[in-house]
Amino acid sequence: MAASTPFPPSDHCDGHHFHNPRGHLNRTWADVLRWRRTSRAQPWAQSVAVSPQRPPQLTPPHRLACTWINHATFLLQTTQGNVLIDPIYSRCAGPLGPIGPARVHPPGVAFPDLPTIDFVLLSHDHYDHCDLPTLRRLARRESPWAVTLLGNGALLRRAGFAPEKIIELDWWESHTTDAGMVITATPSRHWSNRLSGARNGRLWGGFHLQSAGRSAVFVGDTGYDAEFFSEIRKRLGAPDLAMVPIGAYEPRWFMEPQHCNPDEAVQIHLALGATQSVAMHWGTFQLTDEARDEPPQALAAAKVARGVDDHAFRVLQPGESLFV
Repeated sequence: MAASTPFPPSDHCDGHHFHNPRGHLNRTWADVLRWRRTSRAQPWAQSVAVSPQRPPQLTPPHRLACTWINHATFLLQTTQGNVLIDPIYSRCAGPLGPIGPARVHPPGVAFPDLPTIDFVLLSHDHYDHCDLPTLRRLARRESPWAVTLLGNGALLRRAGFAPEKIIELDWWESHTTDAGMVITATPSRHWSNRLSGARNGRLWGGFHLQSAGRSAVFVGDTGYDAEFFSEIRKRLGAPDLAMVPIGAYEPRWFMEPQHCNPDEAVQIHLALGATQSVAMHWGTFQLTDEARDEPPQALAAAKVARGVDDHAFRVLQPGESLFV
């Protein structure tokens, strides 16, 4: 590929920067100032009691265990290896250590209690998903493999991951591990930016995993999209498990293009055809205006309104696990 076009041109890339198909909206500083000027953020408790748990043992006939640690961080234990998604153990989600939204509860699994991690999945470069201090701890501890989206490999190298163990994927590209797990990058409606690098200079997305006869979709950070999630089902099949965001959605005029609300999360669950969905991206960091407990309450109402069984889309507590 020519040096002048570092990424393959596509319906979501011009060769240098990425965008959402079917319309991409970049918020401006004027939008941010309007939000901050008119914001009526609901108060959050400074501290929420959580008792960290130890991950379960994966025993037959179960082939997949899913543990929600916090925010968008999941531990997936499979018979073909352990996967940690978007790990964040730092106190704040921001670029400069203590500057940024502070967590209100500890991670649901203490870092020393994590099992050996074979693969880290990194969905995009935002600070509440790409936490370099946590990635450095993982790289020092056991040097796992990493799978991410185009353009994010440099961040993993900065964190100390071995370059030869970093796999960058475009949407719909797959990587098969030595043990036979298939990891496919899937599209989401979002954007990317941090202090290092250009806005939308790194791709964002989610992941589909196929392991030992079980399938899981990590939707990633996303606004609602009328085509992406039905396309995931069409191409890769209805998943046994989906991890779907329900939080960080108010005010809607600002957040709608990038973060789905609970009703849209239920629509994503239905479009995917997931047997079981679990909620993520809520309750750890106050990123937006809604109250901490509003997303689970709104999710419960949305399930009733759309005829979804209560147990088909669960809200786990930090450290809680389920088996597939």
